[in-house]
Amino acid sequence: MKNSLHGQADDGARAGRRPLSAGQEYKSATAHEAAKQKHGSLARFLKTCAAGTAVVALARPVLAQGEQQAAAAHLFTSSQVIGVSVVIGVISAALLSTLWLVRQRGNLENESREIRSALSDAQQRISQYQALIADKNRRIVIWDGNARPELLGQLPPETGAPQDGEFLAFGLWLKSHSAADLEKAIDRLRDGAQSFDMVVETIRDEILEAQGRVSGGRAFVRFVALNNLRAELAELRIERDRLMTSISAFQTMLDAIDMPAWQRDPTGRLTWVNQAYGDAVEARSPQQAINEGREMLTTVARERIRATATPESPFHDTISTVVRGNRTFFDVVDVKVPGGSAGIAVDVSDIEAVRAELERTLKSHAETLDHLATPVAIFDGERRLQFYNQAFVALWELDIAFLESRPDNSELLERLRAAKKLPDQLNWKSWKEAALSVYRALDTQSDLWHLPNGQTLRVFATAHPQGGATWVFENLTEQVDLETRYNTLVKVQGETIDHLSEGVAVFGPDGRIRLSNPAFRALWGITETEAKPGTHIRALGEACAPSYDRPDGWKTFAELITSFDDERRSSQGTLELFSGLVLDYAVIPLPNAQTMLTFVNMTDSVRAERALTEKNEALRKADELKNDFVQHVSYELRSPLTNIIGFTDLLRTQGVGPLNDRQAEYIDHISTSSSVLLTLVNDILDLATVDAGIMRLNYAEIDLNDLLDDVSMQIADRLHESGVALEITAPAYLGSIVADPQRLKQILLKLLANAANFSREGTSISLECHREGSDFVFAVSDRGPGISPDMITTVFDRFATGAKSGKRGGAGLGLSIVDSFVSLHHGDVTIDSEPGKGTTVVCRIPSVDIPHSAAAE
Repeated sequence: MKNSLHGQADDGARAGRRPLSAGQEYKSATAHEAAKQKHGSLARFLKTCAAGTAVVALARPVLAQGEQQAAAAHLFTSSQVIGVSVVIGVISAALLSTLWLVRQRGNLENESREIRSALSDAQQRISQYQALIADKNRRIVIWDGNARPELLGQLPPETGAPQDGEFLAFGLWLKSHSAADLEKAIDRLRDGAQSFDMVVETIRDEILEAQGRVSGGRAFVRFVALNNLRAELAELRIERDRLMTSISAFQTMLDAIDMPAWQRDPTGRLTWVNQAYGDAVEARSPQQAINEGREMLTTVARERIRATATPESPFHDTISTVVRGNRTFFDVVDVKVPGGSAGIAVDVSDIEAVRAELERTLKSHAETLDHLATPVAIFDGERRLQFYNQAFVALWELDIAFLESRPDNSELLERLRAAKKLPDQLNWKSWKEAALSVYRALDTQSDLWHLPNGQTLRVFATAHPQGGATWVFENLTEQVDLETRYNTLVKVQGETIDHLSEGVAVFGPDGRIRLSNPAFRALWGITETEAKPGTHIRALGEACAPSYDRPDGWKTFAELITSFDDERRSSQGTLELFSGLVLDYAVIPLPNAQTMLTFVNMTDSVRAERALTEKNEALRKADELKNDFVQHVSYELRSPLTNIIGFTDLLRTQGVGPLNDRQAEYIDHISTSSSVLLTLVNDILDLATVDAGIMRLNYAEIDLNDLLDDVSMQIADRLHESGVALEITAPAYLGSIVADPQRLKQILLKLLANAANFSREGTSISLECHREGSDFVFAVSDRGPGISPDMITTVFDRFATGAKSGKRGGAGLGLSIVDSFVSLHHGDVTIDSEPGKGTTVVCRIPSVDIPHSAAAE
């Protein structure tokens, strides 16, 4: 339809028709209707004329016949004269009607041309209106009843509005709140003809103006993309509505809570208060409190707030005031803003009362716990020691000054471990983390600690809901001892005997069997019924006779078990059964005149003994081969390397002759590589010596300050080569310890060389040293790439190298040698690293009381 309208409008434009006004369009339509009526009347007249013509045509033959008769008779009658007159009148009327019809047809054609011209002008006007509507900055949606809506015009692409049928899916391109409001407005427009004007936001944050109207029975909505000024005004309007909504929501919320809140102008005068504030100052309404200037806080408190509150640092403190005649404590927060200030007060009177009661209760509990014989320690939310009783001090024998410093729980465990007062653990880190997991646990944790001094403690650790934990140490030494002996007596017939691979049978003084284990019955090939409790040893011997019936067997056992000698004797021996089994037996007297008879299957043991003998011989030969290898490598590798290094140094002297730059560079490479190879050989030999158990530490008293000076001088070349600086942090006087000087120096050099290798050029590494009692503790830190968590557990393994991130590769023996030498000194080494932040290795070397030699274990 639109195409036809456009086509007609174009035809009208090409015909040079001018547009019609609204009055002209109405007149043209009226003329068209009149023309249609005339055309209908004309059609009816033409039908009448046609009928008259037919009458005339029928009358013509009759007239001709009458004329012939009149001519023949020359005789006219009156009736014939009337008929002729009528015919002539009809013919005249027909001629007149034809003339009138021709004239009216001309008039009708003129009016039809005018109507077509008016229609063409109207279509041209419609085309112009459609062109105006199709502006790119607006789009119109028209609903005509329940028919599918018509879309006219387009919106700019930057608005994100779809150009197809998805335009009406407002939720796809409008913000949710705008889409919901628009759909509700459209429903009211279509159902109740309620016009609307609103502003909507697109997902791309563009602003559109939507206008809904009803005209001619149709509902239409026009979407207009606003220009910059109008868009900015619309955005400000939206922002204002949003802010007003937020302010209203906050004020409603503040009115609903039971915490007094207020707002003041720059002079300190109240401008707004909530309902809780009005109730606190006993006002009928918040407005009354504002009008009368009723203050909830004292003048001193208000002046203090005004003096201390700043825009950067709000006032926050507990203030006491009187509310409804009662002393009340409020936690007050007052914020200073350019337009004045705002504040809120939280009633903490109950909290203050509970806090005071809690302090009294804790003090009472502390006095009670201090008199208990059970050691108790309480740690706060930061895991620091908050309380301990006298029994705790007596149990661990710790320094009061150390306990009063409120040490961390982890630090306390480390102190106890260093004093060798905690159980020895294979993995100290895992054990400590498991112990400290109580702070994250929901239930009470309990564990048994078997201390090195022989005591057994049951440790209860309970986490506090507010943070922290309580540790209770119950001494179970005597109880555990009694339980152990009791369990041993109870399980001697069950767990111990039934699960032995040796055959065991216990007989009473009357010679009747008391118990036997499955291994005993399997070795002798008897059933459980034949060896049931109460069976006499003679009947048991008869049941075992098919396996062995010689006199040195069950007859001898019966004599030993049923003997009435005052001194019962034990007996041992070996039996070879008819089945080929070789059994070692033992007759052992037990308390209460009981006797235990045991049998051990030695068939496999003999074979195992032979295999062990052969393996022991092979191990002995392998050990000899290893020692020979160490001696051979020591001679075969060190001697050539010594010659290479010596000749290299000789080539550098002036006596041999001058060297060019390339030769000098090659000599330096040879010297460096030889030194590295010599170090590698020495490391391998040291590890081999440790593994062989033949390394001895030569203890001597070492001045630690001299040791650090010596180490810094020896590592200087390596640090200069790597472009790394060394920072040594140590007290003015470290004192001395008794250790192996060479191995201790080797430990420091290995750690410093490793740190320099993994440090970036231009950075520095640090060596921090201090004393903890008689122990020498030092830490080497670098700012290198660090070690990933999955690699940190393998850094002390041999040949585990991180050369990809270091300046030069190595065999991966440095840290392994450090670990071995520290272990020989009965010390410990730990490593802490974080990827991208560097690595820290901490070593603890204890000092021995007197110089002595220690072998590697």
